[in-house]
Amino acid sequence: MSTKVARLFVGLPLLALLVGAASDDPKLKLSPKGYLTEPGLDVIVFDDIYPDGHQTGVTIIQHGTRVAANGDLRLEPEPGQWSPMPASAGKRVIDPTTGTITQALTYPDAAKNRKGFNPIFYPDLKLDYRVRVTPAGGNSFRISVDLDQPIPRDRVGRIGFNLELFPTLLFGKGWTLDHQTGIFPRQPDGPVDRSSDAGFEVPRTAQPNGPVQSPNGQALARPLARGRTLIVAPEEDRQRIRIESRNGELELLDGRSAHNNGWYIVRQAVAAGATRGAVEWIVTPNVVPNWRYQPAIQVSQIGYAPAQPKLAVIELDPADPTDAPAQLFRVTADGRREVMRAAPQRWGDFLRYRYLQFDFSRVTEPGMYQVGYRGQISHPFRIDAQVYARHAWQPTLEYFLPIQMCHMLVREKYRVWHGRDHLDDARMAPINLNHFDGYAQGPLTLTKFQPGQSVPGLDAGGWHDAGDDDLRVESQIGEVWILSKMVEEFGLDYDATRIDQQRKLVEIRDPDGKNDAIQQIEHGLLSVLGGYRAMGRLYRGIITPTLRQYAMLGDTVNVTDNQPGHGGEELGMDANGTPVTADDRWVFTEDNPDRELDTAAGLAASARVLRASNPTLSAEALAAARALTAKGATRAKLVPHVFALAELLQTTGERGYADQLAVLEPEILKDVEHTAWMLHSVQSRLPRGFRERLAKAVAAYQATVAADARTDSPYGVPYKPEIWGAGWQIQERGVRQYFFHKGWPGFTSTDSYVNALNFVLGVHPGENTSSFVSGVGSRSATTAYGLNRADWSYIPGGVISGTNLIRPDLPELKVWPYFWQQTEYVLGGGATNYMFLALAADRLYRGPAK
Repeated sequence: MSTKVARLFVGLPLLALLVGAASDDPKLKLSPKGYLTEPGLDVIVFDDIYPDGHQTGVTIIQHGTRVAANGDLRLEPEPGQWSPMPASAGKRVIDPTTGTITQALTYPDAAKNRKGFNPIFYPDLKLDYRVRVTPAGGNSFRISVDLDQPIPRDRVGRIGFNLELFPTLLFGKGWTLDHQTGIFPRQPDGPVDRSSDAGFEVPRTAQPNGPVQSPNGQALARPLARGRTLIVAPEEDRQRIRIESRNGELELLDGRSAHNNGWYIVRQAVAAGATRGAVEWIVTPNVVPNWRYQPAIQVSQIGYAPAQPKLAVIELDPADPTDAPAQLFRVTADGRREVMRAAPQRWGDFLRYRYLQFDFSRVTEPGMYQVGYRGQISHPFRIDAQVYARHAWQPTLEYFLPIQMCHMLVREKYRVWHGRDHLDDARMAPINLNHFDGYAQGPLTLTKFQPGQSVPGLDAGGWHDAGDDDLRVESQIGEVWILSKMVEEFGLDYDATRIDQQRKLVEIRDPDGKNDAIQQIEHGLLSVLGGYRAMGRLYRGIITPTLRQYAMLGDTVNVTDNQPGHGGEELGMDANGTPVTADDRWVFTEDNPDRELDTAAGLAASARVLRASNPTLSAEALAAARALTAKGATRAKLVPHVFALAELLQTTGERGYADQLAVLEPEILKDVEHTAWMLHSVQSRLPRGFRERLAKAVAAYQATVAADARTDSPYGVPYKPEIWGAGWQIQERGVRQYFFHKGWPGFTSTDSYVNALNFVLGVHPGENTSSFVSGVGSRSATTAYGLNRADWSYIPGGVISGTNLIRPDLPELKVWPYFWQQTEYVLGGGATNYMFLALAADRLYRGPAK
């Protein structure tokens, strides 16, 4: 080595040698799916569509894990869920020669600006720009931002390019920014500064259901550091990323200082007068040579009954060979003992991986087992006839439903889950109002109550749905219906909880001699029928009026003052000049015959199961179901109409309801998938010809179900992943398949609903094979949320939506307490549909309870 070269190496910073310069050899290439890729690294550019869920913009997947996302131009340093977001201005443009991917964007988003399901309030600003991503040699890529016009002078320093770094993976890891060093903190720390002019303020008269939190004067933690070159996790080969600004200063921010669900942010402000190349970064993620995705073995987290089909799914890197044998081990007192070895069957490609299936159904001896494949070992699971008899469905009834109960003090021995909350429910919502969580009040209240007037009868019953603490009528009646079906189908009679409505008290694991399922049904009816009694119609929903209340983390007893008639802070005037105050929740109404008939079906079902234990409430529920069905039948769509008629026919046996169903026969036969399962228990009351034609149509539909289960995914269920995890939809469909099997057992396989149960319990895509049912199985989602938002905890028996899709092809389930699209619980079947399937499997493989 020459003296000159030696001196050059001595002068280089150690980290530059550690990270390594990007090779000139091109490694990142354009994949057929439209993103840049090499083994161990993918760069996805504006393929996703969910920025408020941290899913869009420039996204980095490093060694199979999404580590950064939402790379885009933003109007504030630490944006949140309701902060202004851009809209795409046309399709992505991909240059196949250079691999450059370009997306044009614009502010504001006209579809969301002060309107829509979740309205966003934009400043008076028109901003058009393009984000370009280009391979830059080796593992590097260049991010460039081009503006059509310079940003306004008064926004210099505010508008910048942000790239968000996923926090959980970085807690306790190091960073360097030029000559500064630090460790990514577990919680956001100060010092904190208050900017005097950080944004714009929404006039309260323009947003009476707010105000939306304004960035104007918002307190923000100071940047962790500023500089030109950031190294993320320099000590970790699998996580190290180098980010260099070629034309400005980087800031490393902790986005959680402004929003609890924020991520770490790397940001560069746009300079005054800048247009083309306003931001220029070179990003170099480190890639481990010859990296491959490790096989993921997907097996039910609780196990299988001896007579149950048992199919492990093995998820492989596409470059992996598929000729290795799979093994089944029995776990004995002396450790693992192999009891089966066989070549798994090739299923094919799905999403970004290759899949094998290992069928070990012939093994029936009770015990603990594990599956192995190429050095990877699954979690332990049982084979036992009692596998669904305990520690399976019980947590949903023992914990989740009681803890989510509204208007109650909920205790678990030494612990208080939440106090007696929302005792001041509820005031009539202002008219002509578009609420920030999707509720809309029209020009009339549709009742005798005026805007702001207290509505009696709403301070009892219901379950928080789920992290939002609101009461949607469909979620409330959905719980009533599915619980009623479990009592009816499986004779569900279980007592582990004390529920005292008079004292508004719940005591977990303190039996009171009453069937918990019946008490939960009654609790739901207290809310649904309470509103119906008071208003003469159903409520649409009950929800907090302000974003500050809505986003509150902690005990819901603190959301309001719990004092009826105390309006709280004045927010301004509504569209009619009526003062709008904030504290008590608002109740919304609507004219929606479809939702009314869905509710009528749930009321009719509950009337059946309450006849013996609570004949007064049963009669009231039935009367309301009749009235709602008569009122909405001529205007409702087919599916809710059939649903209400079928449940009323089963409850009353009255021929008039059967005659109405017969009139609908042509439409029912055209939509067998969504209507026929509702008729499983009332077939005998329908005309013979209708029954025969219905059976033929069901047979044809179930043939497509069986075909889809074989070809749509390797999991035995039709599965098309979306932005949200598909677990809830798959198990809801499983419940319907149970009823198809009950009504037409010759045409419907039990696998069609048992596979849905397996999917929720761990047989699903992605490296995280956790059970979606918190606290159930060897490994489950124990960072998830309903009422426990922000606690990095879980509620036993709650069911998350689960693994979602990072477009176009990455299945993901992260450990993070704020992903509503992955780890939030919901009411209306999210947990109780799972509970139904577990009971159904127990009945199928163990027989009726004795």
